[in-house]
Amino acid sequence: MKKLWLLFLLIIPAAVFIAFHFEAKGHKPVAISPAPVHTKPADSSGRKARLLYSRLDTFFTQRSIENGFSGSVLISVGGEPVYEKCFGYCNYRNKDMMHDTASFQLASVSKNFTATAVLWCVEHGKLSLDDTLQKFFPKLPYKGIHIKDLLDHRSGLPNYLYFCSSGAISQTKYLTNQQVIDVMIKNKPVAAARPAKKFEYCNTNFVLLASIVENVTGKRFKDFMRETFFEPLGMHHTFIYDYTDSADRKIAVSYNSKWQIQYDDCFDGVVGDKGVYSTVRDMFNWDKAFYEGKLLSQQMMKEAYSPRSFEKPGNRNYGYGWRLLKKPDGDYLVYHNGWWHGNNTVFCRNIQDTTSIIILSNRFNRFVYNVQPVWNIIYGVKSDSLGMGDE
Repeated sequence: MKKLWLLFLLIIPAAVFIAFHFEAKGHKPVAISPAPVHTKPADSSGRKARLLYSRLDTFFTQRSIENGFSGSVLISVGGEPVYEKCFGYCNYRNKDMMHDTASFQLASVSKNFTATAVLWCVEHGKLSLDDTLQKFFPKLPYKGIHIKDLLDHRSGLPNYLYFCSSGAISQTKYLTNQQVIDVMIKNKPVAAARPAKKFEYCNTNFVLLASIVENVTGKRFKDFMRETFFEPLGMHHTFIYDYTDSADRKIAVSYNSKWQIQYDDCFDGVVGDKGVYSTVRDMFNWDKAFYEGKLLSQQMMKEAYSPRSFEKPGNRNYGYGWRLLKKPDGDYLVYHNGWWHGNNTVFCRNIQDTTSIIILSNRFNRFVYNVQPVWNIIYGVKSDSLGMGDE
């Protein structure tokens, strides 16, 4: 027995050395990670729970090795975490391993935060879903657009990522929400469609929504979100990005697929459509708060989860800040994915049984969006009915 222990102690250091040697030579990283946050399933005495944990761990470990996944994962079933683990590097240059307090740019997953803030304001009598843009921005030239049209991407507005990148502004500084609005007032970029006529995914909608929240609350968007949601929910590693704030935060550096840093550009000063940074554990707290009634009423949540775009037949739709994917049983998965610079993010929720998949990645990897195998593991089925998610 002593010989076996001696052999074990010799093999492990050698394996670690070999893994780092291959990574340094330019091979795919072996995704040596720190110990997972949960080294055992939530129910360590249950064979089923142990098997679920093992299968999930095998899947994500394989994905980290074969596809170079770098990030954090949390899977919850029935409202309880059953798997949580970090992979890859928080800072590749310094070889800092990923850790559970590293905050990720959520990209478009931020939209469900913005939508929740707007619906909160509706429930507290600060605005109405039928309010028009001109109530908050009298000089905006786009008529007939209501708050609800922004929330479900039926405004027909042009995308600021295009009309603000064509020489309308200086590309040497951070753009702000107010500057986007000023460009719209001054240059009047052509609308993509008439209001409420069709679904047209557009980041401008959620930039305006964040600014409307500021208008009706009298607070900066980042302060409102922190005071109203993040602090009360114990989301200590979640914040709205502020390029003027030099506070030392633990942020997972963003990389492309070749481990080259993806630096900020002028659009990183704009928030509402993106800009929320968070961790998988904080995201789990956010997810749980919906079910516990800490964010919105059940009636308002029903409104948020209602499909509002039926121009094209299919099983995909959009509510108020949420993508919707119809399952074979007719119910919808409620989700949103994100992609900004090198960050790929997934927040996918089966609200019928409070099961969720949260994946945050800081290295560009489109495989992150393929969560069908994860659902198959959770439910013990073989299916491709859910497929790849949309950004």
